[in-house]
Amino acid sequence: MERTSWDGVFRDGRDLFTVNRTPGIRVYGETLRTVSGIEHRLWDPFRSKLAALLLKGAAENLLANVRSALYLGGAHGTTVSHLSDVWPTATIFVVEKSPTAFAPLLALARRRTNLLPLLADAQLPERYQADVGSVDFLYQDVAQRNQAEIFVENARTCLAPGGRGVLMLKVRSVTQRRPSAAIVRAARETLVREGLTVRSEAPLVPFSREHVALTVES
Repeated sequence: MERTSWDGVFRDGRDLFTVNRTPGIRVYGETLRTVSGIEHRLWDPFRSKLAALLLKGAAENLLANVRSALYLGGAHGTTVSHLSDVWPTATIFVVEKSPTAFAPLLALARRRTNLLPLLADAQLPERYQADVGSVDFLYQDVAQRNQAEIFVENARTCLAPGGRGVLMLKVRSVTQRRPSAAIVRAARETLVREGLTVRSEAPLVPFSREHVALTVES
């Protein structure tokens, strides 16, 4: 098990791991491995698009020095549970709109106290702005047609100057009629108009054929 250039992430061959902050407990049936008395959780890139992005060559500083984060589209908590491992002292606000998905997310937060779930609509950040305040990191994984606009509104409302973010753009959720390259280009233009700097663009093939990760700075 070797350290990677990303804070809190370890590697064994092509497999990524995080230190399990709740030893003995799996979140989504992932493999647990103990090395030198420390339990690690396998971070599956086919289940987590952020793990896929790291394997595709994300920037070294992407996960560094985060004290607070806003995660849009928490679902059942697969990726956010690994961020809970990576940032044990950070506060991670997790927005999820679906009551069905929110229930297991809430159960996860009872074991991982740095997660703060919010049952809310990511399209309306003004409704949770007072709770979240200003964050260092913004992560979005929502399947909406206006994904880039949602990211922009949340960045405007909650992302601190100099903060970083990742938009996991689900291309087919925007439209079925336009080429993928045109959809990604339009999303980049939306981000840039807001004053965000797009640092990288990474298709997540073969882990996900529908997603392109856009990493940004405010």
